[in-house]
Amino acid sequence: MSKPQRIAVVLFNLGGPDCLGAVRPFLQNLFTDPSIIQVPTLIRKPLAWLIAKRRFKEASHIYKALGGASPLLPNTQAQAAALESILKKTNPDARVFIAMRYWHPFVEQTLSQVKAYAPDRVVLLPLYPQLSTTTTLSSFTSWDQLAKQANFLTPTTRICCYPTLEGFISSTATALVQAIKPYKSQEYRVLFSAHGLPQKIVDAGDPYPHHIALSAQAIAQKAGLTADQWIICYQSRVGPLKWLEPTTTSEIQACAQEGKGIIMIPISFVSEHSETLYELDQEYGALAAEAGIPFYHRLSTPQVNPDFIEGLAHLVQRSLHTPNTCSPGSGSCCPMPSTICPFQRNSK
Repeated sequence: MSKPQRIAVVLFNLGGPDCLGAVRPFLQNLFTDPSIIQVPTLIRKPLAWLIAKRRFKEASHIYKALGGASPLLPNTQAQAAALESILKKTNPDARVFIAMRYWHPFVEQTLSQVKAYAPDRVVLLPLYPQLSTTTTLSSFTSWDQLAKQANFLTPTTRICCYPTLEGFISSTATALVQAIKPYKSQEYRVLFSAHGLPQKIVDAGDPYPHHIALSAQAIAQKAGLTADQWIICYQSRVGPLKWLEPTTTSEIQACAQEGKGIIMIPISFVSEHSETLYELDQEYGALAAEAGIPFYHRLSTPQVNPDFIEGLAHLVQRSLHTPNTCSPGSGSCCPMPSTICPFQRNSK
């Protein structure tokens, strides 16, 4: 019987400041990313410094309200531990690492740890169900560049997305059905709120809104919602550019005009952080109350939900026997020729 392969799974996430002193450098790292601010480097670096300076006060206020730090790393560590526990049942040599894009542990730090572990295979798994150039592809690009510099040549599999992963869909749909029960006799609308993107990024071929639609449709169908009971909307707009619409704010206002309660689902997030705990819970919760919304209920993100973690484990296990393709086991996630898929790109 052959010995199990030594597997390193790398979970990618955004990252967040671990103290108030980290808020400004975190923001500067975020806005220095060419996937986020798409201007020449000579302009982007001073622009990132300026944006970070301008947003520092507001961001510091948010993190103070969250206890002085982002909860994203502890959330991700819990997910990594849960995933590793499942993988070790069939492979004792499986380990799960965490790589954050804009704060510790940075991709470079994690790459050094993975290299020291000397795995036979590496699986890159973003904690973003829906692919975007600004999240998953940015993390993949960073990993590839640093791996090349470090002469790290271990065979690597990339899971680019999983918008309709059964564990992701079922965990959210089950929570939604439970959330609806107390309000069944009332009028309500389910808002699938996703982090927004500038429209120009979508126009350039980013598949993100298509993936958001796949996720929302799958959850709505599994939960038994009718077409008029739910809608997709977008939050977290920054800057003067046109962003994806409708906005979460406008949909809350529409529900107020119709006298409907709101069940809010953070469809693009699988961990708790500032955009769920502050933006959705506090800012939008206050907006809903001021607008006279009958009730406002926000679903938690999947975090360590057993169905979700089992789904991730299945993705990892299947990816070890599948070449780099879109969403292993989930069908084609990038159906339009103009969409940006890392595997389509690499095959050209």
